[in-house]
Amino acid sequence: MTPASRLLRVLLPVVCLGFAPALHADQALITKARSFIGSEAALDGVQALRMVGQLEVVDGAESAPGTAKIEIVFQKPNRQRITATSEARIEVTALDGYDAWSRVSDPRDPSQWQVTLLGPDQIKRLRANTFENLSFYRNLESRGARIEDRGNATVDGVVCRKLAFVHAPDIIFTRSFDPATGRLVLTETDSGTQIREEGEIRTGGLRFPKRIVTLNTLPDGGTRTIRVTFDEITVNPKIDPEIFAVPTLTN
Repeated sequence: MTPASRLLRVLLPVVCLGFAPALHADQALITKARSFIGSEAALDGVQALRMVGQLEVVDGAESAPGTAKIEIVFQKPNRQRITATSEARIEVTALDGYDAWSRVSDPRDPSQWQVTLLGPDQIKRLRANTFENLSFYRNLESRGARIEDRGNATVDGVVCRKLAFVHAPDIIFTRSFDPATGRLVLTETDSGTQIREEGEIRTGGLRFPKRIVTLNTLPDGGTRTIRVTFDEITVNPKIDPEIFAVPTLTN
């Protein structure tokens, strides 16, 4: 599997059924977590994001280290496009409302390409992932999702409050926040992936991570570490909606 394919497996494991009420989420913590990123006006004003950087496969039992260029675009309400480019492969995965697709091509020979339409489960995950990247911890109820309070836990030496952002039984983002500052310390997914943020980029009045480090559990029980370092993050860039549309046979 190429670095581009590994990247998309990391970024996409990130849809929506109703649940009976559980513990009431700590709204004060949500407010603090949002304020750590930026003001309410700046957060609510986000309609789209574009992130450009580098992917590095640092280690992993099933694959050798590798690198790829990465571009990630999110646009409200339900559009997403991730492009990973390595020397041997360009892989694009995109969501356009209720349509989703992937396109693999050879940068050395543009005539060699293949498009695959994604299924309902993958579309649900992509829609949840898009929402999570643009909502900044709020308005899950508008998606039929919910937040559950999972109590306290010590993470990386910090006593945190854990909140689970539940989109479906198998689509859950569990986030550990420092209650003193609202800083996100760790994100865990239902598949066992751990995601940590490092450094910061300030743009559009908001604070974003400079680097995302992802630790994946592999089927054989081993682990793989992937690091994405952003060079540029743009809030509300001009985006042509056509980049999300399913490619035609002549694309």
